[in-house]
Amino acid sequence: MDHDGFRRWIEGYERAWRSPGTALLAELFAQDAVYLHSPYAEPVQPLTAIERDWEEQREGADEDFSMEVEILAVVDDHPGGPLGIARMRVRYGEPARQEYRDIWLVWFDSAGRARRFEEWPNWPGQPWAANQ
Repeated sequence: MDHDGFRRWIEGYERAWRSPGTALLAELFAQDAVYLHSPYAEPVQPLTAIERDWEEQREGADEDFSMEVEILAVVDDHPGGPLGIARMRVRYGEPARQEYRDIWLVWFDSAGRARRFEEWPNWPGQPWAANQ
């Protein structure tokens, strides 16, 4: 996995989110993939469970959102396998009714599919300290 490959994977993720159904997910995720909505979330696995979760989480293929991507790193020799790290800004609606800043950690298999996907989402008003 390299920078361009990771960018193409992210573009494929957005294309899949904007497409009806879940058929494109098999191009993005390994059959035994693990998907975490946050570091402490229950893992969603395997691919069939990710497909069900995907349909439950989105409003539909015509959901109004924009996504800005900044690739922070691609570590090809990470001990857990190739790792892509990106910072995202996702805005739902226009004008935006919700905005997220998100870090994605994506570990890849040898075919360039995610075998582990982990999000670190944040949004306005979310506390940043444990005592808040």
